[in-house]
Amino acid sequence: MNGKLYLIPNTLGDSSLNYVLPPFNIEIINTINHYIVEDIRTARRFLSKCGIKTKIDDLQFYLLNKHTPIEEISSFLDPLKLGQAVGVISEAGCPAVADPGSEVVKLAHESDIEIVPLIGPSSILLALMASGFNGQRFAFNGYLPVKEEDRIQQLKKDEQRSKSEGLTQIYIETPYRNMQLFKSLVECLNANTRLCIATDLSLESEYIKTKSIKNWKTTSIDINKKPSIFMFLA
Repeated sequence: MNGKLYLIPNTLGDSSLNYVLPPFNIEIINTINHYIVEDIRTARRFLSKCGIKTKIDDLQFYLLNKHTPIEEISSFLDPLKLGQAVGVISEAGCPAVADPGSEVVKLAHESDIEIVPLIGPSSILLALMASGFNGQRFAFNGYLPVKEEDRIQQLKKDEQRSKSEGLTQIYIETPYRNMQLFKSLVECLNANTRLCIATDLSLESEYIKTKSIKNWKTTSIDINKKPSIFMFLA
């Protein structure tokens, strides 16, 4: 009988575990000795914070990131086929959402392995909940093009779709490029389009504001190098 693949949410930053994760997650973690992770050091730190009973050095870690060869990923499921549980831990938030863990989940389905998603913070959903935007029709678009010309072209195209379909458009960005994205948003979107910026979600420094582009143009913010979600509704 195959083991179960547990999708284990991580905190979105240095927040208390009690604030964002249910005790049941810790119970499950204490039954797992094999972990598929995006960064081993971050995963070890998270598991230590969880206060697990097993010694960290006795755990087996499999590294999964954008550099991991596709042909190597299938071997990460070997413990499952031996009846052992395996956990997937993202760098932050929920695994397999804007995260390479989705490839493991895909392979697990193909091998008829049971997948168990655990409850935890998702910056995308937390931001959408707090935005005041359409939560029934939305598109998570991930990262926009790095080149400014291409980025602006994509934003204008997405704004038109937002206007015609009532669709909330959602983006993430590498934190050190936040201010460039903010600049593009306020310069190219319509003055009446509403923009929400949600930064440091679930942390003490949490910042969530929704304003029209017209009002954002006169607002001073500092979101440089801070994990943020950007979304708008035309």
